[in-house]
Amino acid sequence: MAASGGRGFGIVGIGMISEFHARAIQAMEGGHLVCAYSRKGGPNADKFAAEFGVKVYTGDYEAFLKHPGLDAVAIATPSGAHLEPGVAAARAKKHVICEKPLEVTLERCDALIAECKKHRVLLGGIFPSRTGEAVQAIKKAVDEKRFGKLTVCNAVVPWHRTQAYYDGGGWRGTWKLDGGGALMNQSIHTIDLLQWLAGPAKELSAYAGNLIHKRIEVEDAAAAAIKWKSGAIGTLVGSTAMWPGLSSEVLICGEHGTAWFRGGNLVSWQFAEEQPGDAQIREKFSPKPDAGKGGASDPRAISFVGHQKQFENFVRCLDGKEKLLVDGKEARKAVEIILAIYASALGGKAVKLPLKKTPKRRKFPKV
Repeated sequence: MAASGGRGFGIVGIGMISEFHARAIQAMEGGHLVCAYSRKGGPNADKFAAEFGVKVYTGDYEAFLKHPGLDAVAIATPSGAHLEPGVAAARAKKHVICEKPLEVTLERCDALIAECKKHRVLLGGIFPSRTGEAVQAIKKAVDEKRFGKLTVCNAVVPWHRTQAYYDGGGWRGTWKLDGGGALMNQSIHTIDLLQWLAGPAKELSAYAGNLIHKRIEVEDAAAAAIKWKSGAIGTLVGSTAMWPGLSSEVLICGEHGTAWFRGGNLVSWQFAEEQPGDAQIREKFSPKPDAGKGGASDPRAISFVGHQKQFENFVRCLDGKEKLLVDGKEARKAVEIILAIYASALGGKAVKLPLKKTPKRRKFPKV
């Protein structure tokens, strides 16, 4: 059954990711789950209601928004269907926290940001990878200028998804509702970390295509060379066509230090000037022999703890106790980089950032 106390949350959409939202909300401090919404209802809605002990509204979104004690709405619908329920929630004066990506075009992202601002409700984006202690240590070192001038900032997401994964959901692998493929759905977490640590991208050139999957419009592999605004250069590779699927990596290098982050751990933490605490960081976050691969090959093989931390941060921000870790504008940044990669890969030329509008998209060719 749902707990009581704190802010009341409702979940929109009862697909796979909604289970992580529900468990995170039930485990969090300062909030509790009060209801959910399903467009179609059916056995999944019944199962969700029974498992989490809340009412699931079917087809009547206005009734859902009027549920007693509902303060905030967690959007867990397919990626290209975040805008409409988010806007309706904002107009009903409900705060909004949205699963990644914020939306699948810049215009839809901006519309959601604008509506939440207009109606004075908080908009948060979900990027649970930012909450990990190891990556928080890297961010702190970047902010403290321990790397000196950044030189090379890279990321690799060598993941795998079966054909059954794409066939099992009618929205997966489509421009309209998935917004893209390996980058927009899977690699976006690591792309967000990379831009959060390296800073804004200035220009990029990319290749992408559909290498092994059938019946999808989007890419299952992409590679980009990036110029960062800081002056650093780097590469980004993201794929769902790399069997059996391995842990993602982020490498941040500068004139005075290197941090190599892989699968939630630190493969390397080295600086020209050692500081108190560096040895402890290396010991605490060194790779473990039994460390899992996260969602590298199984989208369910992730923890809900990162989501829980973001929901708790969201509530503390509402209570004026903490700054929001990922607001709407922050959540938009990874989407913009991904859209620039698509534009470069489909257009065959380098693309400068920031983008003025969402580039035209077309089906990626089978490579």
